Amino acid sequence: MIALVQRVSQASVAVTATGYHAATGHGLCILLGVRDDDTDAEAKWIASKIAHLRIFRDDEGRMNRSVQDVSGEILLVSQFTLLGDCRRGHRPSYSKAASPELGERLYEHVAELLRDEHHLIVKTGVFGAMMDVSLTNDGPVTLIVELTGNRSADG
Repeated sequence: MIALVQRVSQASVAVTATGYHAATGHGLCILLGVRDDDTDAEAKWIASKIAHLRIFRDDEGRMNRSVQDVSGEILLVSQFTLLGDCRRGHRPSYSKAASPELGERLYEHVAELLRDEHHLIVKTGVFGAMMDVSLTNDGPVTLIVELTGNRSADG
């Protein structure tokens, strides 16, 4: 699983075809990509990592607070193109991206974990839809969060 995490002052997503719209204020906009071998363990790890990342300023101006600490909101958007392998040729390969069924299940599971286990307000995009995502990056602060190496979700 890979997450592009952005600290934002506001973020929104819209699906023109259906009229869907979701918006958040101060918090995080997260683009989430699911790999073909991801499991519930990776979902649990990444949700915990996102909830506890200390990337918000404290009273001294240091990035020392989490989205939980600042009562921030999250906009979570599925983004399989984060798994695009651009090493060969000019067209990205998405062979490591999860199937739509697995991708949607784990994407929804991450949202559920952030809400239920970490008590965060989470808005979502529409899985598989063409979406317009808008945000104001605060900082700017942008991080890539993913498991590397042997992909152990234990740590």
